[in-house]
Amino acid sequence: MSTYINNLKNDLPASIIVFLVAVPLCLGIALASGAPLFSGIIAGIVGGIVCGALSGSQLGVSGPAAGLAVIVLTAIQDLGAFETFLLAVVIAGVFQFVLGVLKAGIIGYYFPDSVIKGMLAGIGVIIFLKQIPHAFGYDKNYEGSLAFSQNDGHNTFSQFYYMLDSVSMGAVIISAISLFILILWEQKFMKNIKIFKMIQGPLVVVALGIILNLVFTGTGYALQGDQVVSIPVAESISGFVNLFTLPDFSQWNNPQVYTVAITIAIVASLETLLCLEATDKLDPLKRVSPANQELRAQGVGNLISGMIGGLPITQVIVRSSTNIQSGGKTKMSAILHGFILLGSAMLVPNLLNLIPLSSLAAILLLVGYKLAKPALFKQVFKTGWTNFIPFVVTIAAIVLTDLLMGIGIGMAVAIFFVLYENYKKPFFFEEGQSLGKGDSITLKLSEDVTFLNKANIQRALQLIPDSTTVVIDATASVNIHNDVKEIINEFKINAKARDITVIIKDRVEATDGNTSMQRLEQTVKDYGVEPEMV
Repeated sequence: MSTYINNLKNDLPASIIVFLVAVPLCLGIALASGAPLFSGIIAGIVGGIVCGALSGSQLGVSGPAAGLAVIVLTAIQDLGAFETFLLAVVIAGVFQFVLGVLKAGIIGYYFPDSVIKGMLAGIGVIIFLKQIPHAFGYDKNYEGSLAFSQNDGHNTFSQFYYMLDSVSMGAVIISAISLFILILWEQKFMKNIKIFKMIQGPLVVVALGIILNLVFTGTGYALQGDQVVSIPVAESISGFVNLFTLPDFSQWNNPQVYTVAITIAIVASLETLLCLEATDKLDPLKRVSPANQELRAQGVGNLISGMIGGLPITQVIVRSSTNIQSGGKTKMSAILHGFILLGSAMLVPNLLNLIPLSSLAAILLLVGYKLAKPALFKQVFKTGWTNFIPFVVTIAAIVLTDLLMGIGIGMAVAIFFVLYENYKKPFFFEEGQSLGKGDSITLKLSEDVTFLNKANIQRALQLIPDSTTVVIDATASVNIHNDVKEIINEFKINAKARDITVIIKDRVEATDGNTSMQRLEQTVKDYGVEPEMV
């Protein structure tokens, strides 16, 4: 508790900035999902308060995700009623919680670093591209969209052409001044001034945006209704309560509900695990978040969100990266942003509806740039082509498709390089040895020898001259595929006819009969550490 109190001076300002970014994202995703606008706000509130409290991630922020918008839109249409869809969200939460109990969170650790970094940079690029029209006052596409094809019939690049016919000078002025302030706030000399350390640049930008919006009223620079935040306004507390919706439990025996629930649970869990991994990489302290605990937290969050009329929830990289860049230190920033969202929706929705989307676009432009800054490309390039190509492919695929499809394509390319490297290096010869007649030759197998290595190993064995001694050293091998063992056995038989002496050195197992992984797990248990934290 003392950690949270000590970091409150960082977490509170960060939570306000995350809240400001979250409001239009929640509304935009609800709009794209064909759901009531307030369902997005509910998901944001539950994602902050419930998921934030139960999560083991110190910097992750949860809420409605753009990656689920198409699934939600289709599901509501197929199920015929939003209340029936809410029941599917409740059941999806139960499924997610069970996945966490079954320790399915380990899936997230199988995504290579190049793909995770590509995901971060790809989201950075797409955020930057998507916010440019909002900065010019062209708000036909909803806030929070990450898909290449847009709901207005255009795509990420074609929208720039149509944007030029709808430029709003009021929005351009607000976004230009906002960008200037944000860049100024990033300079070293500004950070040395105490008052500018206390006040975050994005807060100044939003406050100035509201003031300019009011000043422009009645002039040619006035902003239109679709160029500002548009949160539903309740006339009273009872009216606010009526914005919440209960699921239709009478549809519990509808098989379509369970199909939708399983789909949401799987997609939401995968997106959460990917964002969890990416958020940990952005964490300046490099803390490792427990994946199974995150699945359980998301499960409870979706159960509650569905019970009160909210959209499905995942951990979201846009909000999480905004939290980190705004100086958040602990999960208190995520929790506080949920409470601020709740309080604002209840008490001051009219004030929120004065915030220009161009002000928020300026904030997100900087977030996008920081996620995809040139230094990251240089860093990955230095690690070699086998990392750089999957990294670049992931970025391009995310920009040209959507988040999950882009990651899938990047993952396929990364797996190809893993298999290619594995194919090339199933073994190596000791330095200094030749392949002359009468020599002793050592063939040292690698740690993991799969069926993909069959051709290389068989060709190498065929090239060994007659009348030699061959030592097949498998002492470092943990796994040798049966197909490879069969090739070696066949070579032993053939070697007699070729006057080749074959010596096989097998792997020596531990004296206690346990594998290294079993010994590690036992050590973990002895010291009382949760396996998922290792």
